[in-house]
Amino acid sequence: MRSKATTVDAYLASLPADRLEALTTLRKLLRGHLDHKYAEGMAYGMIWWSVPHSLYPAGYHCKPEQPLPFLGLASQKGHMSLHLFGLYCDQVDGKPGALLRWFEDAWKKSGKKLDMGKACLRFKKLDDLALDVLAELLRRMPCDDFVALYERSFGSARPAKKASASKTVQKKASTRKSPAKSTGQKTTG
Repeated sequence: MRSKATTVDAYLASLPADRLEALTTLRKLLRGHLDHKYAEGMAYGMIWWSVPHSLYPAGYHCKPEQPLPFLGLASQKGHMSLHLFGLYCDQVDGKPGALLRWFEDAWKKSGKKLDMGKACLRFKKLDDLALDVLAELLRRMPCDDFVALYERSFGSARPAKKASASKTVQKKASTRKSPAKSTGQKTTG
């Protein structure tokens, strides 16, 4: 259930009481441990912290007009979730990097069950979370370190992918005969 709220306050006001309490408490913890350089706002129908364009002008590689995402907090249909983009960036060829290995090990030691995809941590109630591990994760991911991790994971590949893809398309287009030329029809495109 993706929210259409455009502000954090409107998003929180739309939540049922139990989810409001859990997400408000978690948001307070997150804000207390996040580097002050991250900006809070709304994106993808959830509360989102990102690296502003003023600090990282290139933006998100999938949508450069958007700031670089770091952390999302959401109330979904059957659960609540934390989207930990920094942990997603700490994977190479599907293998966890040092930060992700530390996180998984620390979570296991907490005795809490880890319900997580590549970067989406799902929970039904606040007590499902190892809050001390989350706080330490945020301490270990200051904005500058996250940007460097992101650059190692995605940043250097972005220009090469765009350049090679557009060159391939241009090369194919220049070597291919256009059916419009042979029939005299105009092409649109």
